[in-house]
Amino acid sequence: MAERAEPMGMNAAIAGMQGETDSDVAALRAQYAAVRSFSERLAAPLSAEDRAVQSMPDASPTKWHLAHATWFFETVILSQYSEDYAPFDPAFAYLFNSYYEGLGPRHPRPQRGLLSRPANDEVMKYRAYVDAAMQRLIALRASEIAALVTLGLHHEQQHQELILTDIKHAFFSNPLMPIYAPAKAQPAEAGALSWREHTGGILRVGHEGRGFAFDNEGPAHEVLLRPFRMASRNVSCGEYRAFMEDGGYRRPEFWLSDGWALAQSQNWDAPLYWLCDADGNGWSVFTLNGVKRVDADEAVAHVSFFEAAAYAAWAGARLPTEFEWEAAAGARTLPGNVWEWTRSSYDPYPGYKPFDGALAEYNGKFMSGQMVLRGGSCATPPGHIRRTYRNFFPPAARWQFSGIRLAGDL
Repeated sequence: MAERAEPMGMNAAIAGMQGETDSDVAALRAQYAAVRSFSERLAAPLSAEDRAVQSMPDASPTKWHLAHATWFFETVILSQYSEDYAPFDPAFAYLFNSYYEGLGPRHPRPQRGLLSRPANDEVMKYRAYVDAAMQRLIALRASEIAALVTLGLHHEQQHQELILTDIKHAFFSNPLMPIYAPAKAQPAEAGALSWREHTGGILRVGHEGRGFAFDNEGPAHEVLLRPFRMASRNVSCGEYRAFMEDGGYRRPEFWLSDGWALAQSQNWDAPLYWLCDADGNGWSVFTLNGVKRVDADEAVAHVSFFEAAAYAAWAGARLPTEFEWEAAAGARTLPGNVWEWTRSSYDPYPGYKPFDGALAEYNGKFMSGQMVLRGGSCATPPGHIRRTYRNFFPPAARWQFSGIRLAGDL
């Protein structure tokens, strides 16, 4: 890597670490340990066999996620800042690179499930080896690497969410439909849907530079919004079922052309993970906690952008733009059940600059053919949700915890 990157929004953190105190260093070391241990807690319910499964090319094995997040710290930080660091295994540079062309060749993504070796135990030893080296390096050079450590931790949090979404798809693909974890009581999103009006105008959106943000969240800039309204909550399963029962999946007038073609070719008739009951009169849904009856009051999840847009058209509304979503979020509590599709394509903001060096490939290279989602989901790690966060996926993606919030013009 020719250059060292300073993640956007971390200048204040770096400045705060100049002449750092022992407590500053201890805090960074503790944060590193907490995030890394949380990944292992997420993987704990899974057997070694579970961790090796790849159910589709868009998903990755849990074992690969655990190793790739570790590869990131080894490659981006340890190899650059620790003079005496020796890689755990030089072959891992090829096996666990994800998409960084500037860092060399890599194992093909669709074939990650073929990596029976290294074994799960070896991957866990790899994590422990890198963790020990990182803790030593933080103690010695915290002020130099604080920004990159923080970026690495947020990167790992992204993979924590993927551990859950990917193993859910893998377990759904298993005829036994295994349970990831016992169910915990969670209140459904109850209450009548209402509309909150926004006057629009010239508003400032994007990350302002305080605290961490990915490069795609800035720079902050002004946008002109016409007056609009936003639904007070996500679309529920009961509301979405009404769309289904009204022939929503059979009525092309509600669908974008590409979505209609895909829905027909794939025989979509319900969100991903919904299971029609044997009598044909009801629905169950596969969850990480097993199969249960569809709860009409829960937010509908695992719908594609195409399904979300079709539902909105059927409901006489539309999806919000990402800037409407951010403006409406304001100081209110951010949603946390499902990621919310917006009508915005994933494009760079005016004046966008990617990270430096190899990390320039982190976000910018994907700004084509993707749609923006905002908010967060039940799978998003604690502390990883913020108002300016720009998630993005292809419009056909369904395996993420993606849902719908309606908007409309005034």
